[in-house]
Amino acid sequence: MTIKHYIGFDVHKKTISYCVKAADGNIHEEGILRAIPMVLREWAGKRQEPWHGAMEATLFSGWVYDALKPFASALEIGNPSMMKAISAAKKKNDKLDARKIADLVRCNLLPACYVAPQEMRELRRLLRYRNVVVAQAVRMKNKMSGLLMEVGAEYSKQRLHSKKYFSELLDQLEEVPESVKDLLRLSRGSVEMFETMQRQLLNRLQKDPLLVKRVQLLRSIGGVGEVTALTWALEICDPQRFHCIAGPISKQRNAHLQTVLIEAAKLAPRWNRQLAELHERERKRGNRNRATLAVARKLVAYLLAVDKSGQAFQVRNPPPAEPGVDKVA
Repeated sequence: MTIKHYIGFDVHKKTISYCVKAADGNIHEEGILRAIPMVLREWAGKRQEPWHGAMEATLFSGWVYDALKPFASALEIGNPSMMKAISAAKKKNDKLDARKIADLVRCNLLPACYVAPQEMRELRRLLRYRNVVVAQAVRMKNKMSGLLMEVGAEYSKQRLHSKKYFSELLDQLEEVPESVKDLLRLSRGSVEMFETMQRQLLNRLQKDPLLVKRVQLLRSIGGVGEVTALTWALEICDPQRFHCIAGPISKQRNAHLQTVLIEAAKLAPRWNRQLAELHERERKRGNRNRATLAVARKLVAYLLAVDKSGQAFQVRNPPPAEPGVDKVA
C-alpha cells in the first residue's frame, strides 16, 4: 500500500494539533482535535488515503497511539531527546511543531523509539506504581526515625519497624509529647498500608499469564529476585531488539531498569559465585562503585541470554558447590 499522506501530531493534555502533508511537502490539511479517544477514532475513521503518522513521546502519547494505531498504515513515536528540530526551534507553537513532525516522518528522519504492546504497558504501569508505593513507605519509615530523634527518644534502628517492638516502644516512651506518639501511630499505619499495597501489586504481576514463565526463567539466575525479574521483563519487553548488552544500561538508559539493576548488583554477589568473583576482582583495583557496575553489566548479559534463549540459566564449567550457598528465594 502506497502512503499518500504523512501526519504529524503535537499532543497536549486537552488538544492535539495535526498537520497532513503530501509526499512533496505540500500541506493537505491541518487543524486541532480534542484530546478524547472517541474524537480521534472518529477523525481517523473518515480518512480516505493511507497515512503514516508520528508524534513526540509525552505522558499522553500512549493512549493517543492506541486510539490511532488501527487506522494508520504506520504510526511511530519519536524520542524527544533526539528531536532537536522541535526542542531547539526559536519560533515554536503547536501548529509549527505538528508541521515539523510531519516533515520528519515524510523524510524518514524521525528518531523513532520502541513502543511496547499495550498489555505490557499496562502491566508496566502497575510495577511502576508499586515502586512509588515502596518509595512512600521508605519516606514514612525515615520520618518515624526523625520524629524520635527530634524528641531525644532512645530506640533500636534495626527493630523500629517490627510490629511488636514498635508497640512496646510507645508504651516505654517517657517525656515524649502525645502529639509525637500520635504521629508515630499514623506513620506506622501508613507503612503497613503501603506494604500491603505493594505486596498485592506484586502478587498480581507474578500471576499474570504473560509473565509467569518468563519471570521463572529469569529467576533461575542466582541473585535475581522477583522485583528484578519483573522489572527486566516489563521494561525490556522484547529482548530480541537488543544486539548487545550495552543497550539496557547505556547512557540513554531506562532509568527505572537501571536503578533496579544497580541495586541487584549490590546484593547478587552474595548469592552468585561468578558475580562474587567478578566483584572481588574489580574491587581489588580500588573502586567499589566500578565493581558494582561491572556486576550490573554481567547481570545484564545473563538476563539477556536467558530471555533471548528461553532456557534456564546454566553456568559453564560450574565450580564445586559449597554448602550454604543458595539462590535468592
